[in-house]
Amino acid sequence: MITGMPSEDLTGRLLVASPSLKDPNFERSVVLLIAHEPSGALGVVLNRATEVQVEDVLDGWQDFAAQPQVVFEGGPVQPEAAICLARVRPGASPDGFSRVEGVVGTVDLSASPDAFNGSLDRLRVFAGYAGWDADQLETEIEQGAWLVLDALPGDAFMPQPEDLWSMVLRRQGGMLAALAFYPADPQLN
Repeated sequence: MITGMPSEDLTGRLLVASPSLKDPNFERSVVLLIAHEPSGALGVVLNRATEVQVEDVLDGWQDFAAQPQVVFEGGPVQPEAAICLARVRPGASPDGFSRVEGVVGTVDLSASPDAFNGSLDRLRVFAGYAGWDADQLETEIEQGAWLVLDALPGDAFMPQPEDLWSMVLRRQGGMLAALAFYPADPQLN
């Protein structure tokens, strides 16, 4: 876990909302940072599935979509914009794929899905994104709103995304694993 390290590039890392973060846009969310630069940061919320089917908004891409094959709420910024995360097969580096970390990256949705045949393992489509201005994310991390943790290649493509927050915390072990059992409303405990 990294806290209070504003000079470190956090691209490809997970931001896991701490139990104290009560913003409804991010409560119990897991965000994959796609970009982290001095001017700000951008990521997508991995565990907010909608009921909108990928095939209803992006014809041809549903064959690559991970289960559940729905569009996810990537964050509160520009909800009309689509960002596509994909996992490529080992050794693949197709045109239109921008690597974020390891085999995970973004896909240019203006390209034909046929151009990715054989190179994509799976993908997930996000409506909107989470964004932070310069130093905003670092301040939130220092205040304890976010835990910065390593991502695994399958985190963005889990078949039960609603379990991701607790799963990521549990795999950390120790006190962080105990946070996975923190009640949504401690007053009801």
